[in-house]
Amino acid sequence: MDVSFIVVIFLIGFIGSYISGMLGIGGSIIKYPMLLYIPPLVGVAAFSAHEVSGISAVQVFFATIGGVWAYRKGGYLNKTLIAYMGGSILIGSFVGGYGSKLMSEGGINLIYGILALIAAIMMFIPKKGLDDIPLEQVTFNKWLAAVLSLIVGVGAGIVGAAGAFLLVPIMLVVLKIPTRMTIASSLAITFISSIGATVGKVTTGQVDYGPAAIMVIASLIASPLGAMAGKKVNTKWLQTILALLITATTIKIWWDIL
Repeated sequence: MDVSFIVVIFLIGFIGSYISGMLGIGGSIIKYPMLLYIPPLVGVAAFSAHEVSGISAVQVFFATIGGVWAYRKGGYLNKTLIAYMGGSILIGSFVGGYGSKLMSEGGINLIYGILALIAAIMMFIPKKGLDDIPLEQVTFNKWLAAVLSLIVGVGAGIVGAAGAFLLVPIMLVVLKIPTRMTIASSLAITFISSIGATVGKVTTGQVDYGPAAIMVIASLIASPLGAMAGKKVNTKWLQTILALLITATTIKIWWDIL
């Protein structure tokens, strides 16, 4: 590995993980295309889709750890929410991952496209008064949270993603969780859902450990910095950035489908 290779991979990991920590998403929707297209564009490497997904899985695992650590104080982590949604998405992702073997590639992409479109629409629904609720007074329908995260888990498992960008609008719009609590808790739930993916990629030899190690180092530095920035940025701005990111992802998915 030469210096230019290390710098490019580190910057990709740093940028993706900073956004991940700030917005409460795993970051693979940003880092996956960056890893796939930027290294060959600048002439430092060319990764296959399998290598990119393996590196991304390991990186998301560590990026979410860093983000959760930064949010551990201040009451932003709703442990009940994390338990219900984290357990359900883990079960759903296993079911989806297994069931994907029985589906065509077109069917898999269509399911993900539909879920992403719903998520994008939800992000533009007005959320007045959401962040006026004191964190210690936040309540939600536990079984609705569990069922919805199970559905997201199945969809995410089918396409091999953590599903955080689908969870965030559900938590904001349906469950009425304040923005900063949504971001912090989403990072913890994404960490849980990434465990299976990471173990699967490592045990089946789909991880290129050199660039993965560089990405992990970048993640552990950048994700807490992003989380600290997320605590200071106005929640309306955070919601707007999330909405634009989810919309861009949805457009990309449907572009590939059509």
